Amino acid sequence: MDAEDAQGTGQATIGSGLLPAGSDAPLAERHDTALLDLDGVVYVGGAAVEHAVPSLLTAARGGMRLAYVTNNAARTPEVVAAHLAELGLPAVPSEVVTSAQAVARLVSEAVPAGSRVLYAGAEGLRSALAERGLVPVESADEEPVAVVQGYGGPELPWGRLVEAALAVGRGLPWFASNTDLTIPTPRGVGPGNGAAVEVVRIGSGGTREPVVAGKPQPPMHRESVIRTGARTPLVVGDRLDTDIEGAHNGGVDSLLVLTGVTDAAALVAAPPHHRPTYVAADLRGLLAPIPGPVDEGGAWRCGGMRAAVDGGTLVLTGRGQPLDGLRALCAAAWSTSPDGPSGLDAAEAVAALGL
Repeated sequence: MDAEDAQGTGQATIGSGLLPAGSDAPLAERHDTALLDLDGVVYVGGAAVEHAVPSLLTAARGGMRLAYVTNNAARTPEVVAAHLAELGLPAVPSEVVTSAQAVARLVSEAVPAGSRVLYAGAEGLRSALAERGLVPVESADEEPVAVVQGYGGPELPWGRLVEAALAVGRGLPWFASNTDLTIPTPRGVGPGNGAAVEVVRIGSGGTREPVVAGKPQPPMHRESVIRTGARTPLVVGDRLDTDIEGAHNGGVDSLLVLTGVTDAAALVAAPPHHRPTYVAADLRGLLAPIPGPVDEGGAWRCGGMRAAVDGGTLVLTGRGQPLDGLRALCAAAWSTSPDGPSGLDAAEAVAALGL
């Protein structure tokens, strides 16, 4: 499939990561459901990301269903929906899918109904376990049959990690909602649940790994589809190693927005399983056609920008929109190295984008 075909169908990168695709129709018209990451996409901390709320309201009025899919297991769907409503998004709990729900389903499939499960996390995880008919406990001495971890925020007591490490060290089945090492906060990037998982892994002897439910693992995608009934979903996220890889694992299209942890340099250098179908600055990317790069015989043009490889260095020329330049750079880098990271020197070209 060539670049012009990709612009028409939006399917060129699924499974191949060859180039970022374009779409002649707005993505909100092409897909029935947006599976939206929250942290770094819809909000950061308690505040809405710029343009997020009006863009999502417009997409919903046009018929796109909105589902909020988060690896953050700390809050219940009810609390998340209430927060979204405060931001101006009329969400209900059934539209929220958390990694706590995904991991609770995994645990419920592995242990008898009514089992005690030691949890190291917050109310969102406790509630999800109870929803699946399990009994959440906090101590390794309460006869749990499994251990599960989820993001607990700064209030998570250190002692809960000690209890989890003791239980894992005794050989109990071990689950984690997700293993994101970091999480965006209003003050910068902070440690995520993956950091707490590492504490338990080291504290229990360092020889075991948990079964992980959250993005990018398939259980999270399964949970999202089960709860939303999506037929043509679009994964929307800000992280390459969770949102975009999860979309690849699920075999569905993805939109990367640059409002969270991923920057232009990381995107250009991404390996195939971290390459999104589409790229946009923010959630306004749902509402308008997205230009796709066009092959010009060794160089790639997108809008008024042109990217090429010259002696191991990416070179960007022309005048136009920075996002078009980024799409052209990605096409040049990814087509040069379709099977892995490009290793090209992209520093000057990326800096010229000013993103």
